[in-house]
Amino acid sequence: MSLAMLDAIVAFGHECASLDAIARHDAALAIWSRSLPDTLRAALASLDLDTVDDVSLDIAADEAIGGALVDAGYADPVAILLAEDIGLLARRHAALTGEERLRLRLDVIETDACRRFHADFVTLRLLCTYVGPGTQWCRADATDAVRDVPTGAVGVFKGRLLLDPPPLLHRSPPIKATGERRLVLAIDPLPGRTIG
Repeated sequence: MSLAMLDAIVAFGHECASLDAIARHDAALAIWSRSLPDTLRAALASLDLDTVDDVSLDIAADEAIGGALVDAGYADPVAILLAEDIGLLARRHAALTGEERLRLRLDVIETDACRRFHADFVTLRLLCTYVGPGTQWCRADATDAVRDVPTGAVGVFKGRLLLDPPPLLHRSPPIKATGERRLVLAIDPLPGRTIG
C-alpha cells in the first residue's frame, strides 16, 4: 500500500473536528492528535492505578459519569477532569454515529490482552489511552509496520460492520514483560445498533 493510499484510509488532524474524516467512505481510522490538558495530565500522573476499578457503563451520550468514576475509586480532581474529558469524547462519538446510547469502558490494562492485531465487530470504536503506551495499528497487509495512536490522542476506528475486510488492524501493545500499565477508554455504539 502506497503512502497516498495510507493517507486515504487514515486521517490525522490537530482539532476535534478532524475525527469527522471517519465518515469518508474509504477512511478506516481518524486520529485527533492532541495532548491531554495540563491539569488532566498532572492529575493522571498522581493516580495510583492499583486503587481504581475498571468502569463499564451503558450511557446516554450526555450523561454525567463523575459519580461512576468516584464509585470506581477515582478521587478528585482526577474524577472531575476525567469525567469532563470522557463526556466530550462520548458526545463526539454520538455525533459521528448518530447514536445517543453508548457503551463505555475505562480499563486498567496490565496484561497482554488484545495483543493480536484485529478489527472489532462494531461500526465505530473510539479509543483514547490516558496512561501508558497508546493503541497500536497497522495496515492489514503489513503487520510488521506498526504505528500508534499516541497517549492522549483520540483514534476512531471503523469496525467490521462498516469495512470488511478491514484495511487497518489495531491492538493493545504487549506490556506484560515491561511492567507498564495502561488506562484506556473505549466507546462503542450499543450492540445491535448501526449508523442511522
